Amino acid sequence: MKRNEDLYAVESAKSVQQFVSDFKEIVEASAFVVNNADTMDMKTTFRAHGGQVADDFDLHMMQICKPTKADKSLTFNPERSILMPKFVMVFSKDGKTQVRYMSYGADDIAEMVPDDAEFPASLAQTFAKIRSMIDEAR
Repeated sequence: MKRNEDLYAVESAKSVQQFVSDFKEIVEASAFVVNNADTMDMKTTFRAHGGQVADDFDLHMMQICKPTKADKSLTFNPERSILMPKFVMVFSKDGKTQVRYMSYGADDIAEMVPDDAEFPASLAQTFAKIRSMIDEAR
């Protein structure tokens, strides 16, 4: 893993709620889905299961998927599933909205899912698309 390349860390001038809403719209317009729209607000989810977090805890873990691509990919090779789904993390820190997204380079992908020559390039396209959707929502 190459932290400076693989970890996408940006700020948004928008509130957490506004970024989450705008990002969800952009994701859906690009034929992706937020699989966990009902549970991505971790304060609500943790509390629903007995967890205790402060009222200002605003982490959203957005699970992003493109079903019309993932269906073929995972049917072809279920080993690919270790790198899916993708999560975009949104939270506030020091009064600013933070966005984090972890992706992997082609070499790392090939090492984790060997003997699958097409997968690294295909997944790299998805990683790039998610980063561009994050930028659009910012």
